[in-house]
Amino acid sequence: MRAAAVWTAAGSLVLTALAATPAGGAVPAPGAQAGPGPAGSPGFAAADPRRTAAAEQRGVRVAAARARAAGIRFGACPDARDMPATVECGTVTVPLDYAHPDGRTIRLTVSRARATHRDPRNSKRKVPRQGALVYNPGGPGGDGMSFPVVGLLPEWKRVAAAYDLVGYAPRGVGRSAPLSCEDPKGFFKAPSAAPTHPSQAYKERRIAEARAYAQGCARRAGAALRHYTSLNNARDLDVLRAALGEDRLTYLGASYGTYFGALYATLFPTHVRRMVFDSAVNPDPARVWYRNNLAQSAAFEARWADFREWVARHDGVFRLGRTADEVQAAYDLARQRLAHKPAGGTVGPGQLQGAFLTTGYYDDAWPAGARALSAYLKGDEKPLVALAAPHRDGAAAAENGAAVYTAVECNDAAWPTDFAVWDRDNTRLARVAPFETWGNVWTNLPCAYWPAPRQRPLDVRTGPGEVPAVLVLAAERDAATPYEGALELHRRLAGSALVTERDSGTHGIAYGPNACVNAYVDAYLLQGRLPGRRAGCAPHAEPRPDGPTFQESRTRRLRDALAGGTARPAGTR
Repeated sequence: MRAAAVWTAAGSLVLTALAATPAGGAVPAPGAQAGPGPAGSPGFAAADPRRTAAAEQRGVRVAAARARAAGIRFGACPDARDMPATVECGTVTVPLDYAHPDGRTIRLTVSRARATHRDPRNSKRKVPRQGALVYNPGGPGGDGMSFPVVGLLPEWKRVAAAYDLVGYAPRGVGRSAPLSCEDPKGFFKAPSAAPTHPSQAYKERRIAEARAYAQGCARRAGAALRHYTSLNNARDLDVLRAALGEDRLTYLGASYGTYFGALYATLFPTHVRRMVFDSAVNPDPARVWYRNNLAQSAAFEARWADFREWVARHDGVFRLGRTADEVQAAYDLARQRLAHKPAGGTVGPGQLQGAFLTTGYYDDAWPAGARALSAYLKGDEKPLVALAAPHRDGAAAAENGAAVYTAVECNDAAWPTDFAVWDRDNTRLARVAPFETWGNVWTNLPCAYWPAPRQRPLDVRTGPGEVPAVLVLAAERDAATPYEGALELHRRLAGSALVTERDSGTHGIAYGPNACVNAYVDAYLLQGRLPGRRAGCAPHAEPRPDGPTFQESRTRRLRDALAGGTARPAGTR
């Protein structure tokens, strides 16, 4: 979907995703490929029938054995500016194609902070090490390399005492065989429009852009493009487990990280130790990926209403309206003005919509968004420009993340190849959920014209006793991963426990502002204790309109910890 802050990522930006399979697509055996993309696609032949799931499973065993023997040579991290000196980096080698483990390989970058063994509640007690805790922040396209830094934060210190905190960049991300679909210099197209009810001419323009983008992915990646999939991400995770010397995996996945984490549990049930799935993607094969995008757009509309109602309750601060409808009118007025004259020359309706999409991901963004909108309508555009203008120095990373997101989602499942299907479904949806519906379409539309073979989603499912009990976390009003996804994952993983933050919509709730949720995660990771089959937590407090947000507080605490002598001097490696 879009970039979202997740508490377990220590405030770093990650991409979230949802989806589902359209009716009418031919589907092969799970994990196999459905054949080439649209007619005339360059560079891709029909899938070799010998590429079976069994061959890929054998390839994983071969790669994992090699990785265990080689281990990971950890040392100084590249681009280590402002990183704690305790964080070290290395690489693990995986096959590009698991059906051919002796063929081309790629290297994934890995980061680690060793377990501290220090009990934050008792300085005299030495905490025994429990192994490595591997983290994925979501995406597809999210980079987890900065994850070990969270060990400096108070809410993480008990876990950091017992576990090596391990982050990594999945295939295609960052330095891990990076994928690109266009020149990053042209990635940020600003200012841009964002019509909630686009004209036919506008749709035709976006169709052309989607076709060109898909062709650019094929041109830049070549035959390797087909190997960026969720199934390969799960297989890579098992090779990483082996390289770390772990017999069984302890894993924390947020958002999209829950999806391929669930694939891992299905493919490698005997390799699971403990797994936390935070803000779960709906794993139903019938919803990967097209139909869940429809559900996501509907959920964003409900969360956008939550934000507007909060702003209206604080009209004395923001002066944007006393009702949600009045706040919507203020937002629409800003859209109209920006269409006529972009703020700062770069913030048009598209950038406004992108910035306020973040309010659907987490309520910590509400005060800054409301303040910026209020200031803009009063004649001060600077806060809005600071909030919404594209950061050109981040274009390469943003383009890379978008390329991986697109490739994985398009490769994972069949999508409608006739725009008429997209147009019908989303025109209907936009009548009741206009906020994000069409923006979601344009993000995913390259999948309609994707030139690589499509896979059939694996049926995520474990029976009683097949996998150690796992922990699922969900906020009841999460827009990016609607709550029914957590219910579905909980149903499919026998013995799992579901912890729900009621009447809350923050995306990614582990080690955030809710002490009740954090206590359940601590009990599971540190002691292996789960609540009953389902447990609930009251919502965390709403943000104060005039005070620091939880994220601002966390960032400040992290900055203070880094300044306390644990950060590398600028320019060192």
